[in-house]
Amino acid sequence: MGSRLRVFLSREQDKTLLNLRTADVPQKIKDRAEVIRLSAHGWYVEKIAAHFNWTAQTVREVLHRWEKLGLEGLWEKAGRGGKSRWAEADMIFLEECLEKEPRTYNSVQLAQKLEQERSVKLSPDWLRQVLKKRGSFGNEQEKVIRGNKTR
Repeated sequence: MGSRLRVFLSREQDKTLLNLRTADVPQKIKDRAEVIRLSAHGWYVEKIAAHFNWTAQTVREVLHRWEKLGLEGLWEKAGRGGKSRWAEADMIFLEECLEKEPRTYNSVQLAQKLEQERSVKLSPDWLRQVLKKRGSFGNEQEKVIRGNKTR
């Protein structure tokens, strides 16, 4: 066991962290706020880690970020994660092609068209997933049949 790491909170800080439970913020932020509150209420790092199924080091990092940055330390820094290789305009372009052109495309053909016309290289599988999430890709007859079924 390492040295004891504990955070002390004022009433205002505790209330702010408690209010984050019901706020419209990502679950990660809510969990980090709860970690800080549990530490302030006397829980050991190992017990908090077991409660959240995290490593003790992750809990320590959250507590150190709180001590260093305060409330701002709960959020991720901007620029984290992978960047999208496509823009919204690229998907709109493909949707317009699907609507206006008389021919049909499969995902391989759409990926080729996107690369030729807009210099954006996406795999056919990824492109199909993106378009499907947007509701702009699929069997039109199937959509009509599903829409006409009686319940």
